[in-house]
Amino acid sequence: MNSADATGENVYDALAAADHDGRWAHGAGFDETVVEVTAPAPDGVDVEDLAAYALMLADDALLGSQRLSEWATNAPELEEEVALANIALDLLGQARVLLARAGHLGAAERFRTARTAAALPDEEVLAYFRDDRFFRNVTLAEIDLGDFAQTMAWMLVFSSWRLALMTRLRGSADPVLAAVAGKAVPELAYQREYAAGWVVRLGDGTELSHGRMQAGLDAVWPFVEEIFGAHGVETRLVEAGVAVDPASLRGDVDADVEQVLPVATLTRPERPAVGLVGGRGGRDGVHTEAMGPVLAVLQSLARAHPEAMW
Repeated sequence: MNSADATGENVYDALAAADHDGRWAHGAGFDETVVEVTAPAPDGVDVEDLAAYALMLADDALLGSQRLSEWATNAPELEEEVALANIALDLLGQARVLLARAGHLGAAERFRTARTAAALPDEEVLAYFRDDRFFRNVTLAEIDLGDFAQTMAWMLVFSSWRLALMTRLRGSADPVLAAVAGKAVPELAYQREYAAGWVVRLGDGTELSHGRMQAGLDAVWPFVEEIFGAHGVETRLVEAGVAVDPASLRGDVDADVEQVLPVATLTRPERPAVGLVGGRGGRDGVHTEAMGPVLAVLQSLARAHPEAMW
């Protein structure tokens, strides 16, 4: 087994590297010299809206990263375990910078208490000391990923969507969002390729793998429609040249999925979308029953030992 990636670097080096920056497990692979999270908000842009949007993008990545990390020691092959761990770290890197940006814009202050150790960095406060109703991720990011086939179906949709989003976000009027997007695009392109390869391999494989792959796609599909709905914050920031209209991403996502499904001998699901609750969804802090357990795992250690460092 060759553990070197395409750059010639050993994939285990990143996992073993020391990280003394707060309580994050490992470095996230984002060169912070590229972007200054303390850059002022663009002229004419509402600071609260910008902070909320940064949280939306951060929470999508943070919950996606946490879900993928659940495959540690559980993936079908060691190579896939390392690949999924590195993909999770890529998403974590995006989340860290976006959470720091949101915190700089004031989003973390309401969650600082004596128990959360006032000296903690903003991104730690936002990741570990918000309750589920304060998270702004789409519900697609939080759902249980099921078996490996369902995880690949999820990753195909999630990475295609986020790649389309980040590709457009490189032109954002906010320099931090633009820089994060620029770093994220090649990472997400790899994630999409990785997922597509497995969807084809399983879908066009044995009768058993085909059935599992179709079932996985069917399970993910009800959560897809929500990612194309625009929140009021997004609508206002689109007008300001900061955000991306989610509806504009549908064509790219559909094209990616429709390119893969025939090769994988899979059928596009016809499943009803998960409905909003009183017109509110994940962007409003209304989540599925899956959110509580995944947050409990993500936050439990930090909440039990709020002043600990590791």
